[in-house]
Amino acid sequence: MSQDPKDADNISELLSQSDIDALMQEAMEEPRDVVYTHDGRRLGPDDKIHVEAYDFRNPVFLTEVELRQIRIRLEQFIHYLSARLSMFLRMDFGLRMSQMYTIAYQKFTDSIPNPTFISLFRVEQLNGVGIIDMNPRLAMTIVDRLLGGKGHSVRDERYLTEIEMALMEDVLYLMLEEWCRQWDDTRELNASLIGRENNGRFLQTSPHDAIMLVLTMEASLGDVSEAMQIGIPYYTIEPLIRKMQENARRFNGQNKETKNSRWMPIYNEIDVPVTAEWDAFETTVRDVLALRPGDLIVLPEEIIEKTLIKLEGTNRFEGKVGIENGKVAVKISKTLDRDASETAAPKRK
Repeated sequence: MSQDPKDADNISELLSQSDIDALMQEAMEEPRDVVYTHDGRRLGPDDKIHVEAYDFRNPVFLTEVELRQIRIRLEQFIHYLSARLSMFLRMDFGLRMSQMYTIAYQKFTDSIPNPTFISLFRVEQLNGVGIIDMNPRLAMTIVDRLLGGKGHSVRDERYLTEIEMALMEDVLYLMLEEWCRQWDDTRELNASLIGRENNGRFLQTSPHDAIMLVLTMEASLGDVSEAMQIGIPYYTIEPLIRKMQENARRFNGQNKETKNSRWMPIYNEIDVPVTAEWDAFETTVRDVLALRPGDLIVLPEEIIEKTLIKLEGTNRFEGKVGIENGKVAVKISKTLDRDASETAAPKRK
C-alpha cells in the first residue's frame, strides 16, 4: 500500500521531531491520577496532594474534640437522669454509658431489636425528630413500679399496651427535660413527644443516609438490667455544636487574655541585683593556685564588647564596657535568648 506524498508532508508539518520525542517520553512515564480541586482546577504534577481515607457508607461529621465535648455533656446527662429517675420511682435506678457513636439512619433503625418500645420526640427550637428506644422488659418494670409494684422484672416478651405506653410518658418527659437542660449554656430548648412505635423498621423520620448520633445506656432497676438508646440526627444538633464551638473559642480567648502579663505599680520598688561579668577563658586549678599578687592576666581583645549583664544571677544582656561621666558603664548591645541564657553557664572570670 503506497502513501500519498501530500499526506506525509501534512504529518511532518503537524508533528515535529521534538513533539514525537515528547509523546514518547510521556508514554514511558508512569501514569498519574488526575486530581481536581473543588472549583474545577486541575492540579499539576508539582502540586502537593493530601489524600485521606473517607468511608462514604459510614461518614463521620464530628471531630474527636467535638465527640469528646459531647461525651462529657452526655455523661453529665446520664448522671443527673439516674438521680432524677431514682427519686421519681422511689427506687434506685442505675444508668451507665455503654457507647456513643455515629451511624447512618437506615443502619440504626435496622439494628433496633423487635419487639421494642420506641418514642419519637421533637425539639421546638431545632429541626428533625429524635428517637428513644427502650427494651420492653425495662419499660414494663418501670410501669410496674409506677403502679406500686416492687420493681421486679417482667419475663414476657411482648409489645406494650396503650395504657402502659401512656404511663411511660411521664418518664420520657423527664428524660427529655434533663437532656435539654444539658444544653442550657448554648440554647434554651423545649422537647415534646410526637409519637410511638413498636418496630424500628417502620420509622421514616429521617433520610436513609442521614447521620445519627446514638447514645446507648445500660439501665438497671431492681433485678432487671436492659439497654435503652437515644438517637438524634446530626442536622438536629448541628446548631448546638456550632454554638458550643463558639463558646469554647470565646473561653479560650478569655483565658489567653488573663494569662498575659500585667505590670503592677508595686513592682517598681522591687530591688533586682544587676552584675556585669566577663566570660574570659578556661584555666587549670594548678595555674590558679600559682597566682600571686602582682601577676598579670592577659584577656582577649574582644572581651570588652562581650560583657554579660546578669539579672538575679541569670544572663539577660550582652554589652560593651566603657567610661561614662568618669564611671565604668556597660552599653547594652544585645538581648540574650531567655532559654539559652538559662542553660548557659558562664566560665570563671
